[in-house]
Amino acid sequence: MAGKAPRVDRAVAVNRKARRDYHIEDSLEVGIILQGSEVKSVRAGGGSIAEAYAAERDSGLWLINAHIPEFKAANRNNHEPTRPRQLLLHKKQLAKYLGEVRRGGMTIIPLKIYFNARGIAKLELALGKGKKNYDKRADVKTRDWERSQARLLRDKG
Repeated sequence: MAGKAPRVDRAVAVNRKARRDYHIEDSLEVGIILQGSEVKSVRAGGGSIAEAYAAERDSGLWLINAHIPEFKAANRNNHEPTRPRQLLLHKKQLAKYLGEVRRGGMTIIPLKIYFNARGIAKLELALGKGKKNYDKRADVKTRDWERSQARLLRDKG
């Protein structure tokens, strides 16, 4: 009997500005505590983490300002769209990330929300350092040069 093919992780919400605005040092997959109506709303393709960030609160890490729209069929059992959501990670990982934030001026940035192969909602967190404007301009310059270089090589044959 043939087994099911493994499902590819499907990103539901992606923070597109993160890689443009930050030098990403390290990334980590963490769990996120969601209510039932939030899970249904995220599965339906709703949600935005463009303005979201992670912060320490009550000796844990919380996702602040992530927008998950209300699920219409939940009626009175619905959730607040921008409520803080607790993140699940090991104590050593938490200590490492919070130590980097306190010590090195790093920021904890959410990169994407997705469902893993088991159907559990996960969040990809990254440790990043903010880019300056000249860094952003240099990135654009190198990207344009690489694109034109590839075009020249393709045309030459």
